[in-house]
Amino acid sequence: MIDKRELRYSEPQNDTNLLLALLEKTDRIFVKKLSNNDRDWARFENKHQAGIYITREHRDGGFFPVLIAKVRDDPNSDEIRESFFTITWPQLDLQPRDTRLVHYTSKGQETHLTRLPKSLFANLLPASYVVMGRIQCVPTSAYECLTINSGSEDAVYLSELLNIGPDFLVGEYDPSAAIEVEQGLVLDFAERVIAAWLEGEIGSFAAANASMPNTVELAKMARDQYLDEQTIKELNPFQIQAPGDALREISRGIEWNLFREFQRRERAVALVRIIMGDSPVRCDAAQVIRRLVDELPKIDRLMLSASQQRKSRAGYSYEHHIGEMLMGGGVPFEQQVPIGHQKRPDFVLPSLKFLNEKHTVADAGLILSAKTTLRERWKQVEREKGRHALYLTTVDENIASSTIKDMASFGVRLVIPEGLKDSKEAEYAGHENVLSFREFCDAIIEPRIAAWT
Repeated sequence: MIDKRELRYSEPQNDTNLLLALLEKTDRIFVKKLSNNDRDWARFENKHQAGIYITREHRDGGFFPVLIAKVRDDPNSDEIRESFFTITWPQLDLQPRDTRLVHYTSKGQETHLTRLPKSLFANLLPASYVVMGRIQCVPTSAYECLTINSGSEDAVYLSELLNIGPDFLVGEYDPSAAIEVEQGLVLDFAERVIAAWLEGEIGSFAAANASMPNTVELAKMARDQYLDEQTIKELNPFQIQAPGDALREISRGIEWNLFREFQRRERAVALVRIIMGDSPVRCDAAQVIRRLVDELPKIDRLMLSASQQRKSRAGYSYEHHIGEMLMGGGVPFEQQVPIGHQKRPDFVLPSLKFLNEKHTVADAGLILSAKTTLRERWKQVEREKGRHALYLTTVDENIASSTIKDMASFGVRLVIPEGLKDSKEAEYAGHENVLSFREFCDAIIEPRIAAWT
């Protein structure tokens, strides 16, 4: 039963501010990507696990209070080690509540953090986060905790700040050190920006050092880096053991880091040019402050455009990599061809002409749509289906089981990275309409190639 005090909770208006406040006041941050079991206790009745699973490494690593053996009536029973402490949950605006960290030695190293507010976990999407901060106090430490929904902008901000990659599961951070690393990257480049401005060369410097590559160029840079790291010559899905994982690493890992670096440089130069202009002039602190205030609308637009740039880049990026991988495997396809009124799927395999043939062999053709993130956007591709098989590929790990079932009812089959197929943090397992990219290549594409060629 949900605590009546939790009924005051509604969708937070601004969890970013809460996250920033938490990072500023804590000396250590514990972050975990929640598994399905970490959420199911709040969503379903009679679940065995209550609360969040804590690994041995983090249980005994000094972040959590030391566990003490519980006094039991039967001295011969297996030892239970536990610790009670309080956690404040700013999203609920409640007083600190008692929490229990318990290790049942009869179950090996199994340890759980229990007595948590159910309402903060019940509606989270797969692969959401719990973020706990430790505040050093005397005589004991204080703790604050937030849940971050994986479908929110706060999850993006968290991953940017702590450099959380697509394969992240759990970790501890020094928040001040993480912020210093990000600031250091900016300041190192800032020295070069200042020198260029003082020389009156900020315009040419920006063109040479702070110009964001277009999506095709950036995607190629990421693929080239991946190929170099893997010491392979091409993205051939029939020769790569886990082609879906490779696509995820390239688009969500390598290219994302490249994009962040270019965007960091681009914004730094743009801010200097907005506030200081292109020509070096003598100015005092008052003039700089006045320029800051006067140019706030431009600065706001710059920051907004940066956010929009990130969102628009992601979709095109994944599409570029899919096309390159199909070419690497010698798979015939056409891209973005109109197949009807307002129907322009990402990929038609092998060609529009083949799909339009009247004989039965045309049924071997298929449509492949690529979406980096799904949410409700999968409904856009359903109308592209027609009489042909429709496959939707994504690297999104926060799709609920109910949404996957909805897709199945419309005849949409999902193609996902191999690492997500049975992931404990995602909800893809057990759905017949879900294939790994490896399975898609071996069971769907390869048997059709003879008919296509």
